[in-house]
Amino acid sequence: MSSNTLVTASGLYRYYNQHCAVNDVSFELSRGDVLGFLGPNGAGKSSTMQMLSGNLSPSAGEIIINGIDLLDRPKDAKREIGYLAEQPPVYRELTVNEYLDYCARLNRIPRERRAQALATAKERCGLADVATRLIGNLSKGYRQRVGIAQAIIHTPAVVILDEPTVGLDPLQIREIRSLIRELGEDHGIILSTHILPEVQATCNRVQIIHQGRLVFADTAAGLDARMSATSLVARFGNPPDVSRLLALPGVAEVAALDDGRVRIDFTGDSPAEALVEQAVAGGWRLQELTAERHTLEQIFIELTTGDAPGHASGAAA
Repeated sequence: MSSNTLVTASGLYRYYNQHCAVNDVSFELSRGDVLGFLGPNGAGKSSTMQMLSGNLSPSAGEIIINGIDLLDRPKDAKREIGYLAEQPPVYRELTVNEYLDYCARLNRIPRERRAQALATAKERCGLADVATRLIGNLSKGYRQRVGIAQAIIHTPAVVILDEPTVGLDPLQIREIRSLIRELGEDHGIILSTHILPEVQATCNRVQIIHQGRLVFADTAAGLDARMSATSLVARFGNPPDVSRLLALPGVAEVAALDDGRVRIDFTGDSPAEALVEQAVAGGWRLQELTAERHTLEQIFIELTTGDAPGHASGAAA
């Protein structure tokens, strides 16, 4: 195991009576990773998160947190974990300073280090200006920041965030996403979410769980490659014969659309440049050429339902 590996989950299973909620899930998390963990309701995502945080024992399998076996040494391993629940566990009647001091004591930070721990958490989460205010009087975005501050106050190796932007306005969402990316530079982050754009905006790795199994695990670059264009939509003033389009390099299929355009499916590199050259040479009067990309939502549906993704328009070629 690499010195940068912060989480190793091996062969995780979780049964509820005869129902297998988590089925042979294995993955690693390294320092600097922001891992987006996606799954529909009932997929096993919550059970996996609970096992990783030490709140639920696996029926089988192993979890190593920063080199510590979570099952053999749970107290030591949990010191390496920071956790933010979907509803931040804040006490509204306390000030930010009072609450974070309480959290520091819960995490057994020595008295002589406590003031510095509070100052660092407040600085990283942008809470210095509201430190003396009651949490109950803060906006939801600031309460979310307080929740993240309590999760990192003991400088854990791993931070687990459950739906951290639910209910926030667009500006607050942008601020929290920026904070998560910054935290990912020093920690390993596991971000559990139902919000697909959250993954694209924040994470460098993506995992999708369905019916207890990981059905997708790759880098953000790998996800982008899966989302890359595999078809072109074109409109011609003087449409060529379909056989001319099929003769273009890489073209697999040509289909007429209801509005007079044609969809050109291809494999490998895009034939857009060759199509433009042929259109000019053949007098096809090319009027429109658009690349189609699969969206993350389409890929998610394909992986979790088995339905092939539909077509969605992307940037013009």
